[in-house]
Amino acid sequence: MAKVRLTKNELKKQKDNLKRFTRYLPTLELKKKQLLVEIRRIQIEVEKLEEESRRVEREVSQWVDVFAEDADIESMIRITEVRTGEDNIAGIEIPTFEDVIFEEPDIDYFLSPLWIDAGLAVTFEQIKRQKAREVLHRQEKILQDELRTTIQRIKLFEEVKIPEARENIRVIQIFMGDQQTAEVVRGKIAKAKIQKKKMMEGAAA
Repeated sequence: MAKVRLTKNELKKQKDNLKRFTRYLPTLELKKKQLLVEIRRIQIEVEKLEEESRRVEREVSQWVDVFAEDADIESMIRITEVRTGEDNIAGIEIPTFEDVIFEEPDIDYFLSPLWIDAGLAVTFEQIKRQKAREVLHRQEKILQDELRTTIQRIKLFEEVKIPEARENIRVIQIFMGDQQTAEVVRGKIAKAKIQKKKMMEGAAA
């Protein structure tokens, strides 16, 4: 801890610091709670998307296996754009998923199986879920990083800044109290000397 100056100005500065630290701490605690809530919300969304993807895969496998025709669906799919936006959570900018834009597939219906349209539609939706999960994972990483920083700041205030300011105030107040006591004592001694001198002068007269 740096040596503190034992002055009235420093006492005021330390009291102002303590007031600011104790006022800011609840804001950090609130931010921590908001971040935890948002991180959990994102995790739940990811879990829902993953479960939906698994459910669709199970359903699709049942009817795709019925058909013997092979169709190279992957070669028909071209992503032209993944649209994202921005949102603000607890003062932090995060990306948001909006949509995936696909190039219109070139389908030869004479050579393709009957289920090709349904297969493409399902694949498009699965890709959208995958891209949505990717954005959610980016959101979670940003918020997790901010949560770590916020927790570090809370610890700094709780364990360092606030105790340090309180200790500085205590030291300065003790010093100033001692100074005031010493001043009173010096005043009494000076007064006693003056009275003694007057008495001696009176006796001499």
